[in-house]
Amino acid sequence: MLLGRITQRLRLSHIMMKVLQFQINSAPFCCQKRIFLSKVISGNMENEEGEEEGEKPYKDVPRPGKKGERKPYATPMKVLIRRAKEKKKARQENPCQILEHAPENGLLVPELIEVAHQVHLDRSSLLHGLSKLIEGDPAIPIHRCRFCPELHVGWHGHEIRSCEGPGSGSRNSYHVWRRGGVKDIVGFAYCYHLFDRVGKPRVGHKERLDVPKLPAILELCIQAGLNLDDYPTKRRIAPVYSIDGRIVDFETHKEDDSITDHLLLPVSFIDSISEEEENMNLNELAMKTLRDWFDLRIGAIKLMKKYNVITCGYCPEVQVGPKGHKVRMCKAAKHQFRDGQHAWQEATIDDVIKPNFVWHVKNPKGPPLANVLKRYYGKAPAVVELCVQAGAPIPKECSSMMRLDVVLPDLDEYDLVS
Repeated sequence: MLLGRITQRLRLSHIMMKVLQFQINSAPFCCQKRIFLSKVISGNMENEEGEEEGEKPYKDVPRPGKKGERKPYATPMKVLIRRAKEKKKARQENPCQILEHAPENGLLVPELIEVAHQVHLDRSSLLHGLSKLIEGDPAIPIHRCRFCPELHVGWHGHEIRSCEGPGSGSRNSYHVWRRGGVKDIVGFAYCYHLFDRVGKPRVGHKERLDVPKLPAILELCIQAGLNLDDYPTKRRIAPVYSIDGRIVDFETHKEDDSITDHLLLPVSFIDSISEEEENMNLNELAMKTLRDWFDLRIGAIKLMKKYNVITCGYCPEVQVGPKGHKVRMCKAAKHQFRDGQHAWQEATIDDVIKPNFVWHVKNPKGPPLANVLKRYYGKAPAVVELCVQAGAPIPKECSSMMRLDVVLPDLDEYDLVS
């Protein structure tokens, strides 16, 4: 009798699970809920790829943090505390030791030297391609607000009331558009150049006017093995010592150029790339520029896994190196308690190469985007939006945040849509 009741309950639960799975499969796609529920029902939580063929990963535009709120940590705090305890314990067991792993010991990582040169080439090719798309013939106009950092790619500036600049209340938060350029499309954060990233990793407050500043992605390539005449750097051929946590270099010999020259690859392909882009049409140039954008970000992520890049938790300041600088220039929240110094933490790729999200325009030559329909519009990085309007295919990484599956209602029927 008991066995029959158990068997009947198992059959009913099996039927209910089948009915629930049919309802979920027949429901419209909504963010990640359908993916998660289908995985729970199928019992396959280990496989992160979608069960259906052609299913694209969902990715939305990151929401900006609240004013005065610290940026989220790239690495959990518990992991950082555990690493600090392990380093402290190892330092107590062996106070004087030779650092074996690069780049902590002052040496270069051999497998990342070619990556650094390729990232530098991708950056040069990206800037050249963007200048051709914006300033060439036919040019795609770029609009930027006069009072706030808002950016728009298209023939007409949008009418979405999101301006927070000076005097926005008198304009009902409408933007005042003017012509933009390449520097508005892609944002490269700037940092101080370090001649010796191991021996002198910090820039003092009194040295802030003497030390040159350059894009952080370029400083990252220099520290990874790129040689530029305008920004000299020290290359070591022997590892440094660590005595009670302090870096000491006992080697007194001078730098041997014959040893370092064979490690550094020459950068002499920019002219050939420019000639190659001259023979491309608009669609091919847009596809190549979009490919350079993604290659640049992928290469920068590889370099950032070995070479430290840190950012302020409250402001956009970035520094490439093992430690942050001591320049007292932070004006963000709680800077009075830090005497103007930055609250350094691990940086992400968006801190080094800012995506600058803009509204996606499905019809560039159509009417401007309306404020009442802003909930139906998607967003994309400015470089991606520019290349898509120039004829490049939409990348699958940005298809979900651009909301391509949303049908825009007309202005006279938007209030009828629930």
